[in-house]
Amino acid sequence: MGTNRRIITIQDIAVEVVRKRIKNLHLVVYPPDGRVRVSAPLWIRDKDIRQLVVSRLDWIHQKQVSLAGQERQPPCKMASGEKHDVWGRHCRLNIVEWNKAPLVHLIDDTTLEMWVRPGTSREKREAILLQWYRALLRERIPGFIATWEPVIGVSIAEWRIKRMRTRWGTCNISARRIWLNLELAKKPLSCLEYIVVHEMVHLLERHHNKRFYALMDQFFPQWRLYRSQLNQEPLESRRY
Repeated sequence: MGTNRRIITIQDIAVEVVRKRIKNLHLVVYPPDGRVRVSAPLWIRDKDIRQLVVSRLDWIHQKQVSLAGQERQPPCKMASGEKHDVWGRHCRLNIVEWNKAPLVHLIDDTTLEMWVRPGTSREKREAILLQWYRALLRERIPGFIATWEPVIGVSIAEWRIKRMRTRWGTCNISARRIWLNLELAKKPLSCLEYIVVHEMVHLLERHHNKRFYALMDQFFPQWRLYRSQLNQEPLESRRY
């Protein structure tokens, strides 16, 4: 409801145009195949969309070439020796077999040890690891929310965690509910804090406009640094 989409071709580039209830044009080149998408306000003219794409053609080509040259990560096998990130650190996975309930713990910030029953499938091991990541986030998120509520002057009614393909977080303004991406457990804690603040600021300003960014500068001046860290590896390129 309130949206429509179609494909237009501009100088041999297929562009997905999605019209929805937003204020500004947004152009994105998605991994892994370099597809191009423009999110556009419902009222904007096709001519303006074409002008935007034409003005960014060089950047689009460069981005597509860069993505084409990237080596795609193979699906993880959840086996000893693999690297898995925990709070921004690369940790070696070590699988230990035993006949008790599964356990996961971090050893010296370098080794991620998983204790599982013999014959545990790859899928089950992955589920155990994701459950452990979720527990890490549940330990940290309440503290960040409690710290920032009086600073920003808002209150969060509810927060939840889920895996999202393209967003680090979302905010339901009417319900005062924020969602945080499970992948944030792999990023530095400062990135998690940035996303928490980002979503909380949306309770003051719904849109990504000048006022929103001014508020982010006021409350969390270093936010651009952490946004850059999160964007170094796009979500859609994750190997899970």
